[in-house]
Amino acid sequence: MSMEAARELTSVSRRTCTEENVRSAPIPNEIVAASIALRRVLGQAEVVAPTDAVVLIQGETGTGKELVAREVHNLSSRRQRPFIKLNCAAIPADLLESELFGHERGAFTGAVGQRLGRFEVANGGTLFLDEVGEIPLELQPKLLRVLQEEEFERLGSSRTIKVDVRVIAATNRNLLRMVQEERFRDDLYYRLNVFPIHVPPLRERPEDIPALVQHFVDRFARRMNRSIEVIPNEVIETMQRCAWPGNVRELANLIERAVILSAGPTLDVPIAELEQSGSLVARRNGTVTLAQIERARIVAVLEEANWLIAGPRGAAAHLGMKRTTLQSLIKRLEIMRPVGRYAASAEPCVAPCHPPCPSHQWS
Repeated sequence: MSMEAARELTSVSRRTCTEENVRSAPIPNEIVAASIALRRVLGQAEVVAPTDAVVLIQGETGTGKELVAREVHNLSSRRQRPFIKLNCAAIPADLLESELFGHERGAFTGAVGQRLGRFEVANGGTLFLDEVGEIPLELQPKLLRVLQEEEFERLGSSRTIKVDVRVIAATNRNLLRMVQEERFRDDLYYRLNVFPIHVPPLRERPEDIPALVQHFVDRFARRMNRSIEVIPNEVIETMQRCAWPGNVRELANLIERAVILSAGPTLDVPIAELEQSGSLVARRNGTVTLAQIERARIVAVLEEANWLIAGPRGAAAHLGMKRTTLQSLIKRLEIMRPVGRYAASAEPCVAPCHPPCPSHQWS
């Protein structure tokens, strides 16, 4: 491992081992469940929580998979022990092994001291592996071993360490398809898939939207010292017809923006923006497919963001999803930037454009 990679590991460690990642006691959950579909999810969480079975939570980005994982932890006998989370997609591949299993002093260039990995820190508690589908193939056998044998070695050490950790994994990828494409080990998949929980997307549970809107209005109004007393019915009805590709995270971002825009006691939501996707969903049972609905919504947001994806004013932030997730959607839905439309930023272009703009970089 290079000195540069080692410095990056130190930086990542400082960012990720903060208080928000290590919880010694349960925290209040924020799951708002009015729909039968989401209540079924919570019922599954309640059933599996008393056991130590591995749980695999699947669902689209922004559906609340981490909240479900916390619910499982909080209902378990480990609730007074640490809840450690790790986003596997946020750690560079060559640093992930050390992040999970730790390292000894001198294990690689720049390893100036011993460091505990997440499995050791989570000992006795729960380890939540978000975006588990991003773990490199070469690291998967070591993860499989610790799941099966509850033991591992730190990088640079031959001493075997025993741990007692409950693992909850989450992904927005189709792991079974990845297994078929030989991009994910089948034995690891079956070991993770002991108790699968699927969190449905927001468009499949519109009855949750009124309660979610009220929840987010209360949260952001309190934070901004605002008083929002009226939420127009037509706003709720329009929201219930939307596709919400960014799911609950996108809804939360929209409500936060609406609270900022609201000068009086009535919630001021940019209704015209919602109508564009809402009218399409109303024709879902006709000739318009779900992919077309999702595509239209993303194109509308890209237009609003001047085809900029990354950054606080980019489309990814507006939709409440990661930049890489939005890039994958753009590629899958074959969205192309119109001729002559370049991102209004000095940042490199990250969305496909036709013809390619002068600063275009594929990623």
